[in-house]
Amino acid sequence: MSIRLLAAALVAAGLALAQAKYTGSLPPKKDLPYLVHGDNLVPADAAEAKQEDRKDEIAYIVAGEASTAKTPLASPMFVIDTAKIDAAKLQLFRLDVKNGHREIVFRKKGKSGSLPVPMSVSIVSGSIFRLEVVRSLENGEYSLSPDGSNQVFCFTVY
Repeated sequence: MSIRLLAAALVAAGLALAQAKYTGSLPPKKDLPYLVHGDNLVPADAAEAKQEDRKDEIAYIVAGEASTAKTPLASPMFVIDTAKIDAAKLQLFRLDVKNGHREIVFRKKGKSGSLPVPMSVSIVSGSIFRLEVVRSLENGEYSLSPDGSNQVFCFTVY
């Protein structure tokens, strides 16, 4: 077997693994991430985060102490059928619970301590994408948010 043929076979095998088939339920609503729990889909809580300017920080605040969308999985998987949202621009952040609400704070200047949690994004078919958290999450409140938007999709890991 020539080296070119071997290289092509390895690339094809890698692509097949990267786009493994998703055989679960399909999302009933567009632009809403769903937690995958076996054959069941749990919709994330959709909300708009309120932006609050502080002295050296910007806080994004979500009402309520906890999300109604809950998962026991430390490495959750989501599916989303996109129309307006770019799945590749969804970022995952941990939220802090303070004074009856959830929030994330970014510094206006310098290095911010709030970094997105790494995720992989793959196409299931057409406009349906699978998002998988790369590392385990601690118990707590989290939010998926399109980069540059105050739109949030919240969930709890318990």
